Amino acid sequence: MGRAVVFDEYGDAEVLRVVDADPPVPGPGKVRIRVRAAGLQPFDVKLRRGDTADWAPARFPQGGGSEAAGVVDALGDGVTRFAAGDEILGGTTGPAHAEYALAKVDDLIVKPANMPWDEAGALSASGQTAHAALTALGVRAGETVLIHAAAGGVGSMAVQLVRAWGGVVVGTASERNHAYLRELGAVPVTYGDGLVQRVRQAAPGGVDAVLDAVGTREVLDASVELVPDRNRIGTIAGQEFAGDLGIRSLGLERSAGRLAELVSLYDDGRLRVHVHATYPLEDAAAAHREVESGHVRGKIVLTVS
Repeated sequence: MGRAVVFDEYGDAEVLRVVDADPPVPGPGKVRIRVRAAGLQPFDVKLRRGDTADWAPARFPQGGGSEAAGVVDALGDGVTRFAAGDEILGGTTGPAHAEYALAKVDDLIVKPANMPWDEAGALSASGQTAHAALTALGVRAGETVLIHAAAGGVGSMAVQLVRAWGGVVVGTASERNHAYLRELGAVPVTYGDGLVQRVRQAAPGGVDAVLDAVGTREVLDASVELVPDRNRIGTIAGQEFAGDLGIRSLGLERSAGRLAELVSLYDDGRLRVHVHATYPLEDAAAAHREVESGHVRGKIVLTVS
């Protein structure tokens, strides 16, 4: 028997509870993971509140989480890439905020020995979302990219990837995160009135592409004013505005190759995973509340002892 975080109705963080759950059985091409750490995404919070009910409804009792790091515990038929006891990280096919989770073999990679469990649990979803979004936007060396919510989980990864690929980054964030963005190699600017003018001052040569992780109409309108080619503006948070504005709605696209590139950059010291805080499964409600505060730098991670 294992433990899992679930909720039986939409609501605030108090609807979350930890229950006993039978370990899932891996089917062909899958493995079962004994989870050590799992990232908490903004999507998990939106799912719990019911914000996604129109296009991604919950199935009660609903779990959360789509990325994890842990130890391979059981193998499905046909699995030869991993063995029981291997330390891995990657995306899961079911809820990851649990003691046990399932994952496809192709969505996993061996965890580097020098990577702490909490960082391994936070790398996959944000890192691959950032990588896939920047790839879709055609970001190339020498270009200037504007990243909204640059201090968040996806934003932090995107800043570092653009820099590793030879680009320049202007990142929007609250002033308390400006020093952090400078450490990552971005030029920080604040939100609010006058955003377009501040970005133009920070990037006098212009902006080539925009990746948005804020999702407000104000930020997206500013992006459209800054970049005439709307095919090079993408959002992972403002999908409801994408159609009206003619910009791209982007999401998570997993692949072992993408994950391997991220891990390689980590090993080379060109990508770091910033964990804002860790919480045990039993404190999942507190972790959700912290994400909702809007003051998270990097990622929140749930840990399993």
